[in-house]
Amino acid sequence: MSTEPTHARKSFGETAPKLAELTDKVLFGDVWARPDLSPRDRSLITVTTLAALYRTNELPFHIGRALENGVTRDEIIELITHLAFYAGWPNAMTAMNVARTVFAERGI
Repeated sequence: MSTEPTHARKSFGETAPKLAELTDKVLFGDVWARPDLSPRDRSLITVTTLAALYRTNELPFHIGRALENGVTRDEIIELITHLAFYAGWPNAMTAMNVARTVFAERGI
């Protein structure tokens, strides 16, 4: 494992070091690295799932990660718009507000 602090280690590593280690090694080190889906596709799936389940704590990080993985601002907006009809209007409106904040923080 790198000595550079990861998002998990910075966020909760001091409180829950094993959970941070599993997040780094298993989730991002194994699951996200599997070859059958690209990181871009995994980001689309993850942002959609988090928005649909109203997981607002994790959504900003994963919208940012989606942008880093090649998902465009317009695609994220379209994803959320499409999701409104399947996961509910309130979930989509909340996700859109989260996305707007992430876009503003990144200047896009």
